[in-house]
Parts: sequence; C-alpha cells; structure tokens
Amino acid sequence: MIELVLEERCSGCNACVEICPTNVLEIGSDSSPFIARQNECQTCFMCELYCVEDAIYVGPYCDRPDPVDRESILASGLLGELRRYHGWDEWAADPRYSNEHWQMEKVFLRARDMAICTAP
Repeated sequence: MIELVLEERCSGCNACVEICPTNVLEIGSDSSPFIARQNECQTCFMCELYCVEDAIYVGPYCDRPDPVDRESILASGLLGELRRYHGWDEWAADPRYSNEHWQMEKVFLRARDMAICTAP
C-alpha cells in the first residue's frame, strides 16, 4: 500500500497521479501529488515505477497501511529500488525489443476509464 510521497524529491510531473488505476493520488494546491485515498491502493507499484525522481514509497502490504518513518525510508535505499532492479525503461528506446512492459499505462488507464464509465 502506498505509504509516502516525498514532496522535496517530486518534480511535479504527476505521472503517478495519471497512472494510478484506482485514483489514490490527487494533485494538491501546490501542484504536487498527495495520497488522497490510501485505502483504495491496490499495491500495484505503478506509481513507484513511474516516479523517475524516486519520491514515492509503496509498502509491501496490500491489505493494510504500514506507517513508515520518513527518515528511515530516505536512509534505507528503498526509494526507486523496484524500478532499478526491474529494469523499468531500460530498453524502451531500443527498437530491437518489442516487449512493452514499461508501457503498462495503456492497460491501467484503459481499466480505470472503463471503471469510471460503468460506475453507478
């Protein structure tokens, strides 16, 4: 479940807000994302993967929040770890590779849009 957005690292691109399939994040008055609906988080890690500034920490639990200490997370090296070890974007510009796993936004945005259209 999403636990932390570090405003001082955030560039304000808001890719995390756009990619979230359950609209957990919103854009605040300062144009930075904030966690608006933590309990809606599906722990898909898409926000963390799309954050090139490593400003988001998603905890390992999908069924409950696990409050974290901001300073401990900063010192831990966990910020951006999933993106680094997964190879996210590593081959995106290379036409030799057709695997578009780094472009999952097409799947998630389509699913989100369908959910919005069918909501009662």
